[in-house]
Amino acid sequence: MTSIGIIGAGQIGGAIAQQLARLNIEATISNSQGPHSLRELVAQLGPSITAGTREEAAAKDIVFVAVPWLKLPQALAGLPDFGGRIVVDTNNPLQKQPLPPIDICDSASTALVAEMVPGARVVKAFNHHAFWNLAADPTKEGGQRILFYAGDDAWAKAEIAALIERLGFFGVDMGDIEKGSRLFQPPGGPLAGPNLVKMELRA
Repeated sequence: MTSIGIIGAGQIGGAIAQQLARLNIEATISNSQGPHSLRELVAQLGPSITAGTREEAAAKDIVFVAVPWLKLPQALAGLPDFGGRIVVDTNNPLQKQPLPPIDICDSASTALVAEMVPGARVVKAFNHHAFWNLAADPTKEGGQRILFYAGDDAWAKAEIAALIERLGFFGVDMGDIEKGSRLFQPPGGPLAGPNLVKMELRA
């Protein structure tokens, strides 16, 4: 079984944990305040989700990073080389409104995250929905909620595509980080935000 860690227990990290818990998939979730601060959250989520340290979450096979943009350097600082393990970048260069978007000099945001996680196979995913859509039932009105993903490593993308499918979403491969991830990178990405659903055509 592939082990899963989540760094960040806010709205997005919590929504991902909720989807994993729904299918009784084990994961370790962490935040900056320590495992004791997550007792209530993990009790609500169920037995498959446990609270751990940042280091414990970062040691898993697949590591979701779900941290406010300006806190990313601190959240990822000092972690060991990822050694080819997968990091899922769910982050966007945004601040709470009415604060303006963060200027990242026209970079692909995931390329900047990749610099903070040496040795990782990075996949951009789980970032373009509002957290309430991400936490909701992925089946919607007879279809499946779409999740875009992008990355430069084919094996890592296949692993995340399989997890997306297992959770009940419909994954769409958008290509590489430099070009593909920009299509669903807020702010400005044309596919960032819409709650798109894949419908089954019936005769």
